[in-house]
Amino acid sequence: MRNPVRGLGTWSRRHWLWFAVPVAVVVVLAVIVSFFLDEPLRRMTERQMNRKMKGYTAHIRKLSFHPIGFAVDFYDVQFIQNANPDPPVMRIERLSACVQWRALVHRKLVADFRLVRPIIYVDKAHFETELKDPTPVKDHGWQDALQAMYPLKINEFKIVAGEATYVETGQAQPLRVTKIQAVVQDIRNVRSAEGEYPSPLKLEAVVFGRGQLKVDGKADFLLEPYAGVKGHIDLRDIPLDYFAPVAARANMVVSRGAISGRGDVEYSPKIATVWLENLRVDGLAADYHYKKADAAAHKEVVKQGAEAAQKVSNARDVVLHADDIKIVNASIGLVNKSASPQYRVFIDEMNLDLKKFSNQRDEGYGHATLTGRFLGSGATTVEAAFRPETKGPDFTLNAKIENTDMQKMNDLLRAHAKFDVASGVFSLYSELRVHDGRIDGYVKPLFHDLKVYDKEQDADKPFGEKVKEKAIDVASKILKNHPRKDVATKADISGPLDSPKTSTWQVLVRLVENAFFKAILPGLEREAGPSRRGRG
Repeated sequence: MRNPVRGLGTWSRRHWLWFAVPVAVVVVLAVIVSFFLDEPLRRMTERQMNRKMKGYTAHIRKLSFHPIGFAVDFYDVQFIQNANPDPPVMRIERLSACVQWRALVHRKLVADFRLVRPIIYVDKAHFETELKDPTPVKDHGWQDALQAMYPLKINEFKIVAGEATYVETGQAQPLRVTKIQAVVQDIRNVRSAEGEYPSPLKLEAVVFGRGQLKVDGKADFLLEPYAGVKGHIDLRDIPLDYFAPVAARANMVVSRGAISGRGDVEYSPKIATVWLENLRVDGLAADYHYKKADAAAHKEVVKQGAEAAQKVSNARDVVLHADDIKIVNASIGLVNKSASPQYRVFIDEMNLDLKKFSNQRDEGYGHATLTGRFLGSGATTVEAAFRPETKGPDFTLNAKIENTDMQKMNDLLRAHAKFDVASGVFSLYSELRVHDGRIDGYVKPLFHDLKVYDKEQDADKPFGEKVKEKAIDVASKILKNHPRKDVATKADISGPLDSPKTSTWQVLVRLVENAFFKAILPGLEREAGPSRRGRG
């Protein structure tokens, strides 16, 4: 008797065979067709991308089309700046585009883009070419070129193991951000209400070898003329010495330091906001190198900076706020390369504590406290309170420098007063108020136990210099405040500012100049006057 179960099994296998064979044939045909389509698709895609871009050219080494799933893999995709073709400004090991199947549930036909090991490389030549190009960066067609790689609109964009590098010169340490992991979702959102950012954004990266960067926020990619973003930023231990080549453009020499901080940022066509919870700079070592040949260019940079500061001060569409900024154990100096001899004026072991800094006047006064050692010896304390500018700078400043070893000032004295000292102690006290286009205050230096002429130290000097230093030495003894054994002078600094548009930083720089040239040097040289006249 025939087994009915066995007969049923045979029938089922035959029917599955009749189903499987056609499917297999279709798959094989699809693979064969896709194999022959790959190269024509590659050429067509490359051509469409290059039509979208200005000043740049795209190359795709290989394309692999997958009919099952309607997916495409692009291998070794390069973007080249036509003016500087080697090396490429961007190289992507693999770019995969496919249908975002989960979006079909919401009746959306959109795409996922996944970039594996994208490498961005920009050097000084690339950067300078871009600056000279009249076409704005946003109009070069990068987004349109990416969109031309796949017929569906991009809805999710993912970066895996990305890297970005900027090289100032061949000898300079490159600025490199590595291990970039980023995901942006829901890019093709419906147009959102003002102030809303519907596309979730996450980014993590390693900055300059050891620093950590995290961004957690949202974006709106449909804003015009450029996308908007809002989110929380966390920076950890970003080394500052990597910025040395860039800082050198402004005559700044940065040799060490690290920055950490966190806060919220919003940047869109209608508003720019930076709200820092805290920012900390540890171990900063930086000098500004002054060169007379660069003075005119520097003056123009300062002027432009002052004008930019005026524009953002109290601007409602630009909000800058910092609850707590700290600079810890820093060494900040100025090196006068044009003086003879050259000299360096600096404050080391410097700590700066800045509270409630803002560019919005209605937030009241910010407060700053600075401590350190002037020229490595004089105990220094500066306290300041300031408000955002309206018609001009608005701040108060109290400063004192006590018990500086004057031998550490000799290079500076030789350069500007043409003499040095054998010994002495220098102190300085100042109180200043800048408000409503006017400055009021004083600078008072004191010299204690001053000895300008020393027979052994000055044995090799010309006769004229010996006479000058001896005269200053004698005069300082005659004019001493005998109960305190101090030589003191005082310079009142009062009157209108040179210009109502003078910036706070310009005022501070001029105050430093006034403190030295209108108080400290005359405090020494006036003492020599009677003696020199008596010798004549």
